Amino acid sequence: MKYFTLMSLCLLIGFTSCTPEKTYQVGEIKTPMGDLLVWLYDDTPKHKAAFIELAESGYWDTYSFNRVIDDFVAQGGCPDVPEGFAYSVHLLEPEFDAGYKHIYGAFGAGRDGNPGKLSATCQFYIVQNKDGLARLDGDYMIYGHVIKGMDLIDAMVKVETDDSDEPLTEISVNVTMFEMTAGEIEATGFKIPEGSL
Repeated sequence: MKYFTLMSLCLLIGFTSCTPEKTYQVGEIKTPMGDLLVWLYDDTPKHKAAFIELAESGYWDTYSFNRVIDDFVAQGGCPDVPEGFAYSVHLLEPEFDAGYKHIYGAFGAGRDGNPGKLSATCQFYIVQNKDGLARLDGDYMIYGHVIKGMDLIDAMVKVETDDSDEPLTEISVNVTMFEMTAGEIEATGFKIPEGSL
């Protein structure tokens, strides 16, 4: 009987140790100034999927942070154009029901002044204002949060810029996706939302 119990215990321990730890997809934005890690919210599924698709295709690898404003945002990806994004293939209906706010570190999709508040998912921004930007809530789409690298953003918004807030020295981006365990994510200080896939 003792032998059977010991064998059962060994099998249970062996089975448990073979079960891989759950991982989560996280966005990584590499720049010459350092790297950012971005959590993408599950309850903004269209925006999350669009980000992953563009990252995995290498879309942003020829772009940069093109607008940086202290106490406001750092914006990257496809630049603003005079004609707006009306004909962009990267437009998405907003997913405001998720209720995310423009707090420090919030990660959102840019857009032009279109009446439907359609997101231009080819453009992203990060809220750098320490008090947040409540005036943008419900008008611009938040779909993620920077979980590591806000010190980089705080430095980025202080670089020298031209009259259109574009850095004089290019801050290129390389955007990819990779897997992190819950322990690795929580070590950054970010709490994984309940029910995350």
